[in-house]
Amino acid sequence: MQRNSLVHGVSAALIALTLAACEGDDGADGAPGADGADGLTSLIRQTPLPAGDSNCPAGGALVESGIDTNGDGNLSDDEVDSSSFVCNGEDGLPGFETIELAFLGRTPALPENFDESAAEIVDFDPATDLAYLVNANAGVIDVVDLASPATPTIINSLDVSADVAADVGAPMGGVNSVAVDGDLIVVAVQADDKTDNGYVAFYSSEGNYLRAVEAGALPDMVTFTPDGQTILVANEGEPNDDYSVDPQGSVSIIGREATESTTVSLANIAAATGPVRLSVSDDVCGGGVTDADTRMGCDLEPEFIAVSADSSTAYAVLQENNAVAVIDVANASLTAVLGLGFKDYGMAGNELDPSNRDGGANIQSWNVFGTYMPDAIDSYTVNGVTYLVTANEGDGREYLTEVESEADCPAGRIFDDGECFYYLDEIRIGDIADTGATLSADLLSRLPADYAEDENLGRLKVITDLGLDDTSCLDAAYQPTASCQYNDLYSFGARSFTIWNAATGEVVFDSGSDFETITFQELGESFNASNDDNEGDDRSDDKGPEPEAVKIQQIGTKWFAFIALERVGGVMVYDVTTPTAPTFVQYINERDFTVDAEADVEIVGDLGPEDMVYIPGSDSPDGEPLLLLSNEVSGTLAVFRVNLQ
Repeated sequence: MQRNSLVHGVSAALIALTLAACEGDDGADGAPGADGADGLTSLIRQTPLPAGDSNCPAGGALVESGIDTNGDGNLSDDEVDSSSFVCNGEDGLPGFETIELAFLGRTPALPENFDESAAEIVDFDPATDLAYLVNANAGVIDVVDLASPATPTIINSLDVSADVAADVGAPMGGVNSVAVDGDLIVVAVQADDKTDNGYVAFYSSEGNYLRAVEAGALPDMVTFTPDGQTILVANEGEPNDDYSVDPQGSVSIIGREATESTTVSLANIAAATGPVRLSVSDDVCGGGVTDADTRMGCDLEPEFIAVSADSSTAYAVLQENNAVAVIDVANASLTAVLGLGFKDYGMAGNELDPSNRDGGANIQSWNVFGTYMPDAIDSYTVNGVTYLVTANEGDGREYLTEVESEADCPAGRIFDDGECFYYLDEIRIGDIADTGATLSADLLSRLPADYAEDENLGRLKVITDLGLDDTSCLDAAYQPTASCQYNDLYSFGARSFTIWNAATGEVVFDSGSDFETITFQELGESFNASNDDNEGDDRSDDKGPEPEAVKIQQIGTKWFAFIALERVGGVMVYDVTTPTAPTFVQYINERDFTVDAEADVEIVGDLGPEDMVYIPGSDSPDGEPLLLLSNEVSGTLAVFRVNLQ
């Protein structure tokens, strides 16, 4: 199949099935009722701004919305919702129906960068028309000239690890994240030993190194608060390879001019609302730590941070824990931990394909659960309510070392082809019986007799420590034993994006089976392919298309969600103006499935999307809104035009 551009809606067949499910015998018409009262009208007004007003670009106007309560056809000041307005400018004209992404160009793909994370996280400086791209393969930040968006060009690199090492007098590891605000560029860099504290490097907009501020272990993501005054760092705190040391997960808070950080510990699980997955062992967390809260804090691994529009609250994703930590920025304190719960794949609308050996796409209901485990998160506010939006990738934990032979792998661990697994929290459903573990009678009653066959649920990978009454039945490597009985089965990720009420942690929308359904319609036999080869159906037994990144953007009076799919590739676009009822807009995938991904990396297109940045027209080099997409497998930065329709 040739490179695929876009799709505007679900198939007529699916719509027909949906409508058919609603059909029934019509009842007799009732008597006409009395005329109802006239409804209220929602209006938009444009308010000219004084010259030089910082709230909108030059020549712009304030687009305000409200309800015409007195019915005069105009909005008075007391009828305007002042908490909901946008700037009308190049990319924000009221009256457009939707948007459409169109591919413009990309940085060259180099064979030596294939599958080496040469293009991970990206940010953009509108003052210089430069993008800053994390190149983990080279251990630098690549500087990309976007003056001509159709031909982005790498013109320079910042050797962050070397700069920080020279400053602090200690060797540094790789760079993980970059963020730009005004005249400041900040970069997260891990220590040479990832269990030691890393740093945030500060650069001027001219690329001059300024200073380094110590963060926590494995700083994985860095971002500015919307007001630009505070820098937040997600310190993931991953264990070492043999799982003998597990640092505390934390969030660092750094003032824009600060030389030191404040660390927020995430150990207070007593603050949790809903189930939080914990799998901590007594023999990790720095070696022999026995305090329960401290040990739990070691198990929490912040992955990504979103910040409320007023800069007061940070939301840190704890991916492997299937939770979100809520942080009071001003007081540097943990206020809540939101356990995200689980997705029921047995419910209509939540279907999935759980097997890579079922002959292709078979998207249907199964009585198993998904564990959201989001990677990226973003937030937006509608009518005074803050919503969180997550890309539900899913992620397993495996800690291993390479060994010469099985004799070098300690007893109770797993030896497999030169690798010794000290911890592995996944197992295929079809392999559970081989361990002696069983499924409860209730669970078996909800599954077909042949559930464990490869073409059914046998190949689906599930989490070993969920669905048990007591996890003490697991062995030293976290695999089930004969004393384990599963009451439910939980897979990794949810193959969707979800909108949550930030205050309550409740789901207000989930995209259900959309991603697998739409990609199958568009890609056919390439459905659920991986990001480094073209074998269709390859990722169905894992996490499907793997939603990786999410970006929420207000354009005009509407809100849009961009969700990147890590494995099969491409970007999903939804109109999320009404958080409870988003609508699908587009799927665009600039990947050529007719060529070999590795052998033809120069022409294959974009593989393995990792991060996105939206550039409004007022900040764009050519005055038109753009979307940047970084792709870690192809090592490319792709540029898309955002067209108003």
